[in-house]
Amino acid sequence: MDAEFNGTFITLGGFVEMDKYRYLYFVILLTLYILILCTNCTIVCLIWIHRNLHEPMYIFIAALSLNSLLFSTAIYPKLFIDVLSQKQIISHSTCMFQYFLYYSFAGSDFLLLSAMSYDRYVSICKPLQYPTIMGKRTVVVFLTLAWFLPACEVVVPTVVSSQQKLCDLTTKGILCNNTMLKLHCVKSAFLTFYGLFIMMTAVVVPVIFILFTYIKIFIITYHRCVEVRKKAAETCLPHLMVLFIFLCLVLFDVVIARLESDLPKIVRLMMTVQIVVYNPLFNPIIYGVKMKEIWKHIKRLFYQLVH
Repeated sequence: MDAEFNGTFITLGGFVEMDKYRYLYFVILLTLYILILCTNCTIVCLIWIHRNLHEPMYIFIAALSLNSLLFSTAIYPKLFIDVLSQKQIISHSTCMFQYFLYYSFAGSDFLLLSAMSYDRYVSICKPLQYPTIMGKRTVVVFLTLAWFLPACEVVVPTVVSSQQKLCDLTTKGILCNNTMLKLHCVKSAFLTFYGLFIMMTAVVVPVIFILFTYIKIFIITYHRCVEVRKKAAETCLPHLMVLFIFLCLVLFDVVIARLESDLPKIVRLMMTVQIVVYNPLFNPIIYGVKMKEIWKHIKRLFYQLVH
């Protein structure tokens, strides 16, 4: 009976005024997805092509853009189908797979930002030791852990949740995130505590580490020359901007979605859309404009396209 019930389709009930704004939603989402693809692919390709960008800092930025591409590709195609369909439904197995990808790539973002903050710390505070500490092997290890650890953590609640009996087949969201837990007949204490564990290891610990490294950077550079302080600001502020925006959106996803607070449907829809728009779209824009070397290559690319 459980397997039969879990094999049915789940209705995504978070969409608003679908009959009235169906094609407008599609055009907006398609435009956003194209922008995400273009901006992130540009960053990845520029860093791949230009040898002067083959440094740990830029490699981590390319990894962040690649992660945004993977995250968006796991979300947007299903949204296109939903806004053009009469019924917004998804099979339980597909929903759990999207749940796994959604939180795996989100966790990877925090670990990549942590690796970037450590790279900036070593570069600014220990410049003579930088080539030794941030060698090719270190970069490979950081990238592997950034994608492997979140996947290992998220696969556990994904499997456990997929085995739970469902007593409701309509979720308040437009994609498969924490709102799925509210469909279970019995609230799982294991999923609750394991969710807190993931929150601590995948979000809280990386954020504390990032803030600690940047505080150390600003303390050390405060006593140095203006040029060093300027370099620190140019490379660290974009990271902090990305971290702040992403942290706010994650807090909404974790706290609001789990508590199922009585937010208006349109507010919930807008906040969820921001989760799948802000980081994938604004990460490459922030890094492309704020990072001097990347911005130089972007301007040169635009000049070549125009002429």
